[in-house]
Amino acid sequence: MGCLSSLYSLAALALLSSLLVQGTLGGITCEQLNKEDCAFAVSSSGKRCVLEKYVRRSGEEAYKCTTSNIEADKLKDLVETNQCIEACGLDRDTLGISSDSLLESRFTKKLCSPQCYQSCPNIVDLYFNLAAGEGVFLPNLCETQSKNPMRAKAEIKSSGINPVVLSDAPSISPISSADLLGSPVMPPSY
Repeated sequence: MGCLSSLYSLAALALLSSLLVQGTLGGITCEQLNKEDCAFAVSSSGKRCVLEKYVRRSGEEAYKCTTSNIEADKLKDLVETNQCIEACGLDRDTLGISSDSLLESRFTKKLCSPQCYQSCPNIVDLYFNLAAGEGVFLPNLCETQSKNPMRAKAEIKSSGINPVVLSDAPSISPISSADLLGSPVMPPSY
C-alpha cells in the first residue's frame, strides 16, 4: 500500500513539475516540441500542432513540429497523454491532420469507446470538428458505429469525405501535384 501512495506522489510531482516548467517557459510552442510530443498537442495560443516530414538536402528524412491554423476549442498548452493516444487508437507518428482515419471502422470503434470519448476531450474535439467538416455529426457516427460498424462506414463515405491531409502550416516538403494546380475554373458570369 505504501508503494502505491509513493507512486501516486511521484506522478503528482511529475505533473506539477511539467506544469511549472511550461509556466516558466511561457507555455507550449509547437516548433519547440520534439517528434514524440508533437502530434495531437495544442500550443499556448490554442492552435493545434502538426508533425511534418521533409527531406533534407542530403536525402535524409527528418521531422519537424509546426503550428497549424486549426484552433482547438477551449484547449491550450496540452501535450496529449499516452493513455489517450492508446485509448483512441492513435499514433504519435501521425503526420498532418486528416479525417481519413474516420473511414476505418477499427479507429472509429476506439474513438467512440468510453475510454476515449469520455476521457480524452482534446482528441474528441479534433475529430468532432474533422467529422463536421465532412458533414458528419460525431455523436451520431458513434451511435451508428456501436450498432452497425459497416453502416457507419457507408454513412461517412456517402457524406463525400475527401481523404486529403489538412495542414495549414507552411511546408518544406517536396512539391506535390496538388501544388501545381491553379485556381478552380469558374463558370462564366453573364
